Amino acid sequence: MREQSSYLRIADVLGQRIADQEWSPGDQLPPRSQLAKECGVSEAVIRRAQEALIAKGVLEARSGAGTYVAHPRNRLLMVRGQEREQQESPFRADMAALGLKGTWDARSDAMVPAPADIAARLGVPEGDYCVRTAYEYLVDGKPSHLSTSWEPYSLTGGTLVVMPDGGPLAGKGVVRRMAEIGVTVSRARERTEPGHANAEEAVLLGVQRGALVTRIERTYYSDEGRAVETADIVVPAAGCAIEYEVPISPR
Repeated sequence: MREQSSYLRIADVLGQRIADQEWSPGDQLPPRSQLAKECGVSEAVIRRAQEALIAKGVLEARSGAGTYVAHPRNRLLMVRGQEREQQESPFRADMAALGLKGTWDARSDAMVPAPADIAARLGVPEGDYCVRTAYEYLVDGKPSHLSTSWEPYSLTGGTLVVMPDGGPLAGKGVVRRMAEIGVTVSRARERTEPGHANAEEAVLLGVQRGALVTRIERTYYSDEGRAVETADIVVPAAGCAIEYEVPISPR
């Protein structure tokens, strides 16, 4: 417990020194041995303090070159709500409203057996075939966030919309694609949790391993109550702020 409180205290000290402009964005921090001596703690405590600041986006580690003060990044505002879902391409529309170019890379695999947690969310037996699509979203060519989507193959198999990013409705969004096969999407449910980027996510997002992220578990439902798609979305906390817009109907 003493070591934990020590590294958090040292993280605050280092953060304050950065705020006081002792070190500017792009500056390399002194060696850990020097910082440990200045702060009266071990190098292990300095390392953990630096890792905490890296996770917050205050510092960045450069392989073989040391630790540097990170350049401030303009955080994107990701608005989620009913009006957004009416867009055929919500992400592209969101970015266009900010004067930015939103694009994505996608890779779909058909007939992937649903793991237990995905099957539970979709309300299908474990092992049922799904179409899994991994998305890497980009803003002006730079990584924005990630998403892995699952759709029941029993619902879309044999139709023009079986591949979310292929065919005539490629990239049009779940609501528009499901409407094409006679399914009305009437609601979505989202659950958010804080987390840390794993090794693969860090590489794809261009952040440090362990950086703070927001994880969104989203599921779309038809007007008959059937889950038609579920997705796991990973948003870097240092790069995006998430805002929810909730419509209120007057009585």
